[in-house]
Amino acid sequence: MNSPRTPVDDFRFPGLRRRGFLAAAGATAGLGALTVTGCAGSGPAGTAGEGDGKPRRGGRLRAAFAGGGASETLDPHLANLFADVARAKALFDKLADYGADLSARPRLASAWEPNAGLDRWKVTLREAAFHDGRPVTAEDVLYSYRRIADPGKAFRAKASLEPIDLKASRALDPRTVEFVLKRPTAEFPNVLAAFGAYIVPRGEQDFDGEPVGSGPFRFVSFAPGKSAVLRRNEDYWDGAPYLDEVEFVVANEESARINALLGGQVEYAHELNPATARAHEGKGHIEIVRLRNSVMQAFAMKTDRPPFDDKRVREAFFLMADRRELVDGALSGTGEIGNDLFGKGYEYYAASLPQRERDLDRAKALLRQAGAEKLRVTLDTSPVAAGFTEAAAIFRDQAAEAGVTVEIRTGSKDSYWKDILDSGTLCSYRSGAMPIEAHISQRLLTGSTTNATKWHHKDFDALYQQAQSTRDKRERAAVYERMQRRLYAEGGFLVWGFADWIIGTARTVRGVAAGAPANSLDWARFDKVWLA
Repeated sequence: MNSPRTPVDDFRFPGLRRRGFLAAAGATAGLGALTVTGCAGSGPAGTAGEGDGKPRRGGRLRAAFAGGGASETLDPHLANLFADVARAKALFDKLADYGADLSARPRLASAWEPNAGLDRWKVTLREAAFHDGRPVTAEDVLYSYRRIADPGKAFRAKASLEPIDLKASRALDPRTVEFVLKRPTAEFPNVLAAFGAYIVPRGEQDFDGEPVGSGPFRFVSFAPGKSAVLRRNEDYWDGAPYLDEVEFVVANEESARINALLGGQVEYAHELNPATARAHEGKGHIEIVRLRNSVMQAFAMKTDRPPFDDKRVREAFFLMADRRELVDGALSGTGEIGNDLFGKGYEYYAASLPQRERDLDRAKALLRQAGAEKLRVTLDTSPVAAGFTEAAAIFRDQAAEAGVTVEIRTGSKDSYWKDILDSGTLCSYRSGAMPIEAHISQRLLTGSTTNATKWHHKDFDALYQQAQSTRDKRERAAVYERMQRRLYAEGGFLVWGFADWIIGTARTVRGVAAGAPANSLDWARFDKVWLA
């Protein structure tokens, strides 16, 4: 069950196996708030276009990310923003992670094997150590998972770990865990790779003092909302990083990140917008790395409250959107139109559903039937992510043609992702990469902790459990298609496009993976990056 699977060619990711895709975020800080320290290494400069050459050791790489303000934490189980995940993967490890094709790849787990009924999985740990020298053991794994599953907490991976009976699961020996499942689960390795399912030392609760993980970098310092400095772990099980240190710098404004990169204050700028990329691509000053169409762009409708508790209103919103205009205007034409479903092109994606086209007459008729001809709604958005405010303005004008008044409310970049999870009725939304089944478990089940559309349906939950337990892959795909048909008809995500994920680097930076979707193993993998 853990042998590599044959990739399927995909025009967006070479070798992509068609497996689906996380929400990220931002905050508020101008260039004046950007503080960096150290230097970028002393090796001779080179250009990425000349090839990566031989990796060399040394130097500090400064990486600018949008962050979460003063409330930031290094607790890996609370990682929600892309900055959180990048820091977490530098300090900690999971049992598995998603490869470029988004299939589960072994990390701290060296192997996994199910029983014949697929309801017990034996996971073997590789020899690895925490930063304080303690070995990573089966008891650490069970403690970490039980901490995530704490019913009194809202850790991100909780819904993904739900299939595990953690009371019955046990350590067979220091390096072997037997996971007992509540039901047969054919794709259990995806659970091991779940977003946020990091392994921490047994008993550990304080991660903001001096966190101890098993990752490629060790803790040096952390100032929430400002920076985190990490140093090479010479004893890392997967080989010591090339860099001496990596510094994560918070720069919430995209203009601050690109200006810092151009000015030599940082060597890596995460998440640039399409216009910035076009202005600098091929000019020789910096390198632009595009992770093609790896970000879902959407509006999220809260299905548990007016006006979107009426599925006729949701369908009307699907029909009033001009997706091509949104992609062309908000993404500068660098993307693909969506079809109100997550994970376009990935395994289990319901590609057979017809592309939804704009139909204002039908939209108006549905609104009349719902008694909402002169509907007024507030659309929450923020410059927290590329294209958000632009898409909001475009959609406001599109909705007006259907007689709907959309009032735009611009939220704080510091708290936007937290604010929209429970409040409001309509908001700008996006996601990075994860399998479609993980998207469902974390966002669309009654118990999902990041259920932005408040999609709560017990029969839908039951279908997900049925898909998990279905051994035959074609039969499992049929269940996932049935679920997606329902979301297509009456779900809360208006998915209008898929955008490139864009990273900028200094010309001295080598080893940045160009084929790894955001949130996959090789994205923001600074242990494999070096300075020329």
